[in-house]
This record gives sequence, C-alpha cells and structure tokens, in this order.
Amino acid sequence: MNKNVSNTDRIVRLVIAVVAAVLAFTVTSPGTVWGIILIIVAIAMVVTAAIGWCPIYRVFGLSTCPRK
Repeated sequence: MNKNVSNTDRIVRLVIAVVAAVLAFTVTSPGTVWGIILIIVAIAMVVTAAIGWCPIYRVFGLSTCPRK
C-alpha cells in the first residue's frame, strides 16, 4: 500500500477531524444523526491521516504525495 496523502494533506485532515469532533460534542448531541455523522467524519480523517493512505484517492487515481 503506497502512501497517497502528503504531510500537508495529513495536517489538514487532522484539523478537519478536530473541528468535526468539537462540533459533534458541542453544537450537536453525539446521539443525533448529525452528531454521529460528524464523529464518523472525524474518525475517518484521523485514520487516513495516521496511515497516510486514502481509499477515495486510490479509487480516483489521485495522490498529494510528491513524486519520487
């Protein structure tokens, strides 16, 4: 599995994850539909940032990693 997420992209994903988690627990209730969606988005962003690989990028043949 080749990495397809650059360091800048990873930082942006972590920021999005933090914002989504804060919104899920402050603006909405975690038990509501929007709260659950925001938590799922936050988890997906953290996981893809941590492993450096995005399955959606793979499907569309995208990569934000610099060429070697």
